[in-house]
Amino acid sequence: MIQAGQLLDAAKAEGFDFFTGVPCSFLTPVINRVISDPAARYVGAASEGEAVAIAAGAWLAGRETVVMCQNSGLGNMVNPLTSLNWPFRIPSLLIVTWRGQPGLGDEPQHELMGQVTDRLLADIDVRQQAFPAEPEALAPAFAAARTAMADSGLPLAMVLAKGTVADEPLEQPPQAARPRGALQDLRGGGPPPKRVEALERLLAVVPDAAAVIATTGKCGRELFTLADREQQLYQVGSMGCASGMALGVALNVARPVLVLDGDGAALMKLGTLATVGAEAPGNLVHLLLDNGVHDSTGGQATVSPNVDFAAVAMACGYARAASVDDLAGLEQALGAAFAGPGPSLIHMRIAPGSMAKLGRPTVKPPEVARRFKAFLAGAAT
Repeated sequence: MIQAGQLLDAAKAEGFDFFTGVPCSFLTPVINRVISDPAARYVGAASEGEAVAIAAGAWLAGRETVVMCQNSGLGNMVNPLTSLNWPFRIPSLLIVTWRGQPGLGDEPQHELMGQVTDRLLADIDVRQQAFPAEPEALAPAFAAARTAMADSGLPLAMVLAKGTVADEPLEQPPQAARPRGALQDLRGGGPPPKRVEALERLLAVVPDAAAVIATTGKCGRELFTLADREQQLYQVGSMGCASGMALGVALNVARPVLVLDGDGAALMKLGTLATVGAEAPGNLVHLLLDNGVHDSTGGQATVSPNVDFAAVAMACGYARAASVDDLAGLEQALGAAFAGPGPSLIHMRIAPGSMAKLGRPTVKPPEVARRFKAFLAGAAT
């Protein structure tokens, strides 16, 4: 049987030092050890898909990442693994437990996933290897995993069976709630601007040092059409994952990080706001452009008219939030947000619709990711 400390030492020896995920009882010793180790970073995610996005952002910021989850959580990971990691060629080591392993007794909800775990990973082009059962096999296994990911640019899964790792106590201080931050209402009450107008105003005031992550759909397409810059990353899939990716970046760089979100995307992974609030990166600015519809798929309504996103952000622990509905309010809110400290959320009501001549990014996703990573590695000024 492996000790959790041996596992973590072998992982760190290969550079893996940023961990995120959702707990599983098979993973309890590993997560407890990571939380207790000052040389490693663990971010508890609200969902497994969110964890994949956080890890992707951390990798872009220069960290070697590990995502840990139960195999039932693979269902939540399929979308970002196939539409974020795969097109952008972003690797991450997955430690996936094997609940419902054939031949071993387990709860009924794990039976089917236990039978198809290996097939599911293969079907989504995630290479896999069995997690070592003996301490002496750990170092070669982590080295092989890192080499494979470096060659492919894709995630690799290590499938961990029951009883592989010995029990480890949890040493985690209680999480104290922070005082509520400042909530501003900067709405003017006039007709809402178009998204392209908001993006034009944003480009005029965003700091040159800021990293910008745009959610999938027409937001990223309009941003690219207006001005393609190396500090901009345009998600082409993984709806809802932009804020998680921005969190992974913001936790690992000193420069400002701006995420451009949409109402439909934010609603899809609303739990990420709670993770952002808990981690409290002071350099993160979250701009949510809310047109009340799924603009890329025909304009079907979202439920955002019933959602006060600024109030939700405050309830989740953001340092500040503002509601705006015009360009003057946007500029004022952005100025305050970039002055910090954050995290800050700006909820802006905008009009549906997009540019008449709307292009698509002509820079391929792997190139976008690597130039963005190079930008993050440069000195923030």
